[in-house]
This record gives sequence, C-alpha cells and structure tokens, in this order.
Amino acid sequence: MTGSEASPSFRLAYVPGVTPDKWVRIWNERLPDVPLSLTQVPAAGAAGVLLAGDADAGVVRLPVDRTVLSAIPLYTETTVVVIPKDHLVTAADEVGVEDLADEIVLHPLDDVLDWDGLPGRPALERPATTADAVELVAAGIGVLLMPLSLARLHHRKDLTYRTVTDAPESGVALSWPEDAHTDRVEDFIGIVRGRTVNSTRGRQPDPARSKGGRAEGAPARQKPAAGKQTGGAARRGAGGNPRSGNRKAGSGKGGGGRSGGRGKPRGR
Repeated sequence: MTGSEASPSFRLAYVPGVTPDKWVRIWNERLPDVPLSLTQVPAAGAAGVLLAGDADAGVVRLPVDRTVLSAIPLYTETTVVVIPKDHLVTAADEVGVEDLADEIVLHPLDDVLDWDGLPGRPALERPATTADAVELVAAGIGVLLMPLSLARLHHRKDLTYRTVTDAPESGVALSWPEDAHTDRVEDFIGIVRGRTVNSTRGRQPDPARSKGGRAEGAPARQKPAAGKQTGGAARRGAGGNPRSGNRKAGSGKGGGGRSGGRGKPRGR
C-alpha cells in the first residue's frame, strides 16, 4: 500500500454490463467525505484507462495483464444467445453450441468472449459494436452470443435469449495498477468482498484520544485499594513462585514441576 491518494475522491471505471450501484451506495455510507465518481469505459479500453491514471480502480472483464495490473475476480457470467422471439431456438430453455451450427453467428469487433473457434456460419462482415450486432439480430440477419448482463443491457421487446451451456464465459474482476494500491483502493476492496465496517482486514481509523493520551472508550486504569498487594508482590507474599503463571494448568504432572507445594521427603 502506498499511502493516501493525492486525489480527494475515488475514481471508479466500469465496463458495459457491470452495475456497481450497490458498492457505490455502501461507499457513500461508509466514506461520505470521499466522493466516488463513476466512468463507463469500453471493455477493450479499461486497462489503458487504469494505466494512464485516469481511474483509481476499475470493474473490468478478464483477462487482464497481471504484470502491470492487480485483479480480484468477482464473478463469472453466463453466456446467452440473443435471438428473435419467434426463432426456433426459443423452444428450448438452453442450447449448446452445436444447436447453432446452421445459424449465422455475428461477431462484433468489441466481443468480450474468448473464442477458440466461432460456432455457426460467419457473417460477411463483423459489426463494429455489440449494439450494431443487436440491430442485425432484430433484422433477422443472424444470432449473437454475449454475457447475460450485456443481453439485458441491450434488451429489446422483439428479442429474447437462451443460455448456451458450452460457450466461453466472461469473468468480471476488480482491477487497479500494480504500483497504485492505495488506501482508497483497499477501502473499495473491502466493500466488494463484503467486509464489515469494523473488519480488522481493512484499513481502520485511529481511535480518538483524550487529553491524557488514553483512547476514548477505553477503561481508565484504577489504583489498587489500600492494603491490597498486586502483581508479583502478592504472589511472592503468598509463597507462590512468580514464574508459575507461565505454566499451563495441570503441568505439574510429568511437566518437571512440583504439585501441591510439597518438598522432597528427607532420607532416613
């Protein structure tokens, strides 16, 4: 951790499909004096935004370059195929890649799925964006595979989707530059991981102290009552061994210590 940030606010980038609303709400409750600003960035440009210092952290899609970026995986999204509502595929609740073998499968330039080989038949041209591809699906040109959150983001009344059981999936992670793990980043890590405000794993504020230097809420040290002995003096006065407090209970047996305060019997 490098310490406090130069910026008085926390800047969070996020990619399309991600909804950081819950984390933002918790941040505002816990750190009301530190504004959190949100910036949506294209999935392919998220790493560049972080490395350029234009955001303190980002909710991005995996993979990321782990040589320059740290990342905490958050969840993995289901992949769906977006189709017209009257398409034959709607007869099933879920499909496999082989079920799309005869379909024209659109592959936009901003696709976030890591394909070894695209299913179905390729289109003549690749759409520039996912939004453009969705328009082509609505026009009956082909079908489109994408993470579930993106299908919901680009929802249309004339389209629906079905789960694809054996397609690549998209992982989502919290990421930040390797050399910029600040206190504010640690605060946000605690929020996305579900730590409570009093968690010992997160960064904790220093307790306020009174004029006497004692932390507020800590019990005051009381003076022993008159006539009472304290500490080692009391034990020595009672005939005890001042070192006996370091031995576990019951260690007199087989532990090398003498039990019951008895000495060795004298030889006759």
